[in-house]
Amino acid sequence: MTKSQLIEELARAEGITLKAAELAVNVTFESMETALIAEDRVEIRGFGSFKVKAYDGYKGRNPKTGELIEVRPKRLPFFKVGKELKERVDR
Repeated sequence: MTKSQLIEELARAEGITLKAAELAVNVTFESMETALIAEDRVEIRGFGSFKVKAYDGYKGRNPKTGELIEVRPKRLPFFKVGKELKERVDR
């Protein structure tokens, strides 16, 4: 499902305009993004949780040239599926 399909489904299910549904979806995603940037955890009960994981830097190799390169430390979003969703998908 794409973001536009999610907006259309929300508009249809709630009987609201596409513009109102788009605003609701955008506010939800922007709020989640803001929380993750602030390193807060986002939990949606029955669905899952999002958090930011920090990874240390390391020395790696360029697969094309074999040259040794330094990989910088990074922070990446991580999603952990909730128990209820896991059970619903694995029927």
